[in-house]
Amino acid sequence: MRGLLLIVSLLLALESYADGWSIEADDRRAYSPATMANGELGVVVGAEPFRIEKIIVGSGYERGTAGQVSCILSGINPLGLSMRINGRSSAVRSWHQSIDMRCGVHRTYFSTAEAEIVCSVRALRNMPHAVMMEVEIRALRSMTAEFRNSHLLPDNLSDRHSESRTVWCEDGGRKVQRSWGSYNGGRSHMAATSVFICDDRFRQTDAESVAVTLGKGETASFGVVGSICTTDAFADVWNESERQAIYAVRSGMEALVSSHEEEWARLWSGDIEITGNEEVQRAVRFALFNIYSSIREGSRRSIAPMGLTSQGYNGHIFWDAEMWIYPVLSVLHPELAREMISYRADRLEPARRRAAAYGYRGAMFPWESDDTGEESTPTFALTGPLEHHITADVAIAAWNCYRVSGDIGWLRREGWPLIRSCAEFWCSRVADNDDGSLSIRNVVGADEYAIGVDDNAFTNGAVRLAMEYAVSAAGVCGEEPDPAWSSIAERLRICTFEDGTTREHGSYAGEMIKQADANLLGYPLGLLDRESRLRDMEYYLDRIDPENGPAMSHCVFAVQYARAGMVEMALEMFERSYKPYVRPPFGVFSETAGGDNPYFVTGAGGMLQAVVFGFGGLRIGDEGIVSDEKVVPRGWGDIVIHTPRGDY
Repeated sequence: MRGLLLIVSLLLALESYADGWSIEADDRRAYSPATMANGELGVVVGAEPFRIEKIIVGSGYERGTAGQVSCILSGINPLGLSMRINGRSSAVRSWHQSIDMRCGVHRTYFSTAEAEIVCSVRALRNMPHAVMMEVEIRALRSMTAEFRNSHLLPDNLSDRHSESRTVWCEDGGRKVQRSWGSYNGGRSHMAATSVFICDDRFRQTDAESVAVTLGKGETASFGVVGSICTTDAFADVWNESERQAIYAVRSGMEALVSSHEEEWARLWSGDIEITGNEEVQRAVRFALFNIYSSIREGSRRSIAPMGLTSQGYNGHIFWDAEMWIYPVLSVLHPELAREMISYRADRLEPARRRAAAYGYRGAMFPWESDDTGEESTPTFALTGPLEHHITADVAIAAWNCYRVSGDIGWLRREGWPLIRSCAEFWCSRVADNDDGSLSIRNVVGADEYAIGVDDNAFTNGAVRLAMEYAVSAAGVCGEEPDPAWSSIAERLRICTFEDGTTREHGSYAGEMIKQADANLLGYPLGLLDRESRLRDMEYYLDRIDPENGPAMSHCVFAVQYARAGMVEMALEMFERSYKPYVRPPFGVFSETAGGDNPYFVTGAGGMLQAVVFGFGGLRIGDEGIVSDEKVVPRGWGDIVIHTPRGDY
């Protein structure tokens, strides 16, 4: 077992901090907790030693009931560790925390009168249903330390049970703790098993506790591994959770940590390196760290606005996935980005049923989608029945997935059915005008302050692009496109003011907006020329809600100003896209400037788009990833975008 001294651990953390891979915290007074996640489990680490605030389980949902919609699961916490030294609790003296993004580990360093302790928390990337806490202790005087572990079961579970038992394996007994409960009215189940993995100095008397006696200056270490399984992933959660815990014991701490770090090293083959500005480098890396933490290859799942950091927005999938998170991931790790489109492909039939239920053809994707792919928006929110642009957003992302990969087999198998079904929906959704143009009426656009308007700029612009992409996709697949697709793209109305400024919707009169909407026609849709983009940005910049608007608006301005060569304005917009939203001590991203929610992965995706597609000079074209000239702001040395396929 490993037994690093506190001073060695701190020196390593400071070395990692110096090269932009670590975030350090010394103050607990204003504390927004960070999350360690592996694409399946999210572990929210608290400020107090050994404290786990919550565990989020990505594969499970509690079904909706009367008055409630479906919600991602809060999981059993198998890491409820506590410590007593010489038979009593000890007050914390010094305290420090760090997040090592390169290795995917959250460490708490603290001391008492008797000892120095390092507590490390990992959501194991190599074992997606397992979490681990490692404790290293150094005695400052002769002492005996006892550590007890308990399981904390969330309120959403019923029929709850906990037990300690010995599992007799062929090589001897294993003392384990196991807990379980049910959800979805008893139709679904969750089980968790934890086990200690100790070095030779520790003694384990039962499944719940271990103890060690140390002389001054002596060190020892142990770990607790907990596996959490649901019937959404396994038929037999009780035995599977035990199997995984036993496997962890047989593997040992060294192998578990090594494999975990190897997986993170593979993820970091996609990185954004910024020289000359350590603050920006850490903020960019932490944004990317949280995106990588939210997804895993082979899952065929997408990313919710808060990732795996909370049950915010009930863990549902919005346009956030396709328009804000997907683009950067498609450059850095296209195999992970494809999982997000696979999520939609697997839920095409529910989208078809939804379209039919509302009197339309094709596929009508829900504004909020859960694991079933059905509409999951709370009924008080009119975004559910009216925010239809998501059906265009899905089609755009699917075509870009093909453009990045060039995989015609995938396009024919998964992408084309999505794109075609979305186009069929819009054919039945548009309405004729007397002048021969087409309108889309009674919608909510990206600006959700405008309810039930006609001809929302972003909705109509996204549909125009989706129809053009449908024609292109048909050509690649050797299919005959519906002539209506090109006709809709040509005739769909986008309203303007007399001076040519894009009008956000047909009756817009200059009121405050929630977030960028008309400006999305300039980026990411790319439908406007330079003069029109600049005119629209000048008009709308001061009309965005400065307090309650989400974080993405200013990144859209940053990309467009960077592409226009206006570097100072681009830098100002970039800083406004993240600085008002980060919370101490780690820089957890809040959704609004006045908010304090867990990590807003959508905002992270937007901020990263400003770097990759603005300053970094990349764009997605028919040729795949296209590299134009970089625009490096003052105070930055260089920008290098590392991908598994080469650097830009």
